[in-house]
Amino acid sequence: MDNQTVRAVVDRFVEDLTAAITEEVRSAVEAALMGSGPAPARATARAAARPRARAVRVAPRAKGEKRSPEELEALTAKLRGYIAKNPGQRIEQIARGLGTTTKELTLPAKKLLAAKQISTKGEKRATTYFPRG
Repeated sequence: MDNQTVRAVVDRFVEDLTAAITEEVRSAVEAALMGSGPAPARATARAAARPRARAVRVAPRAKGEKRSPEELEALTAKLRGYIAKNPGQRIEQIARGLGTTTKELTLPAKKLLAAKQISTKGEKRATTYFPRG
């Protein structure tokens, strides 16, 4: 292959790639403007092969609406039991194991710490949780 042929192949590839990217961007912008949100990203082979824990869908609350005391107590007990069975995990790992979000676990974790039912080691995202007594 001479330089001219290689250059033509590369130019064609760049044109095709540019057209594909432009179309994807156009579709995403159109979907966002139509209110349906962006098109879902394609899963890579590695991500598709790995099973994911799904977050438990809780009943949607209005912005700023509090959880019921019963709901908080149930989640607190569930968190305490999980930490007892799986000591030394970070909150992200615990949330994944319980099928919820870290945001949902913040208050129950604070309640358990205040009641001295669990203890922690580390700081910020490196904090690990352990059962007490």
